[in-house]
Amino acid sequence: MESMAIADRLRAEFPDEFLDTVTHQGQTAVIIRPGRIVAILRWLRDTDDLRLNHLRSLCGVDNVRRKDPRLSRFEVVYNLYSIPLRHEIRIRAEVGDKEPAIDSVVGLWSGANWLERETYDLMGISFNGHPDLRRVLLPEDWKGHPLRKEYPLKGKEEWTGITELLEKIKELDQHGFDPAGHAHGQNQPDEEEP
Repeated sequence: MESMAIADRLRAEFPDEFLDTVTHQGQTAVIIRPGRIVAILRWLRDTDDLRLNHLRSLCGVDNVRRKDPRLSRFEVVYNLYSIPLRHEIRIRAEVGDKEPAIDSVVGLWSGANWLERETYDLMGISFNGHPDLRRVLLPEDWKGHPLRKEYPLKGKEEWTGITELLEKIKELDQHGFDPAGHAHGQNQPDEEEP
């Protein structure tokens, strides 16, 4: 099924949640309100002639320079694919400006767990009902969200945990720690000749 046909079906099924359809470089995206995201994605997954059963990716987007006043700064993008039917659609859920949040879809796809945590960590978008929403890439005491447009390219100060990390590296180095698994100061065995 063509992506635009899927978008038309979605508009007919959820008219109050549907905001717009956008096609760019051959890819169709549906922009929706976030309130019923779980119901919408479940319907796309479970409807027999759609069966968009694979969550290819999930990410957050900061549209701070967006000019359309109907749309919010932040959105969560879901790229869905049907493995048995070989068609796809992109869902863009508007999640607000000040405190962006949307319901978790971990109950639909367990693989969304880490994707939602990464989006929370790097973009600051919360996922209501997530089983373990905490940072996944950055330390818990990290300030800010590095993929937001206002995040500085170079901070004014070093991360507060860097001193502790450097001390740990020195400590491990005294014990001959080498991440490649070779002891310091020992010669490597010569390669065998063929």
